[in-house]
Amino acid sequence: MPRKTSPLPPTLKHTFRQLGENIRLARLRRKITTTMLAERAGMSRNTLRAIERGDSAVTMGAYASVLFCLGLEKDLLVIAQDDVVGRKLQDVALMRGGK
Repeated sequence: MPRKTSPLPPTLKHTFRQLGENIRLARLRRKITTTMLAERAGMSRNTLRAIERGDSAVTMGAYASVLFCLGLEKDLLVIAQDDVVGRKLQDVALMRGGK
């Protein structure tokens, strides 16, 4: 029985759609067909199409495989790299003498 997940907030839906569009454009710039990229990433064309639509039901591993095949895997290192909120919270705790 499939697990139920909460619906994504509109902001996250938009973010996934933008990510999918960025991946599609990267593929097109490299003149790689969906068939070629799907084969290289070890997935079906339907899964690749879902990624390029920004489908949040596709695993992050599948997104990572596609990024790797496009030579963009290092982009994953940028995720959560600059944690502005976390740093502010840490600074507030430090100012109070806490941990």
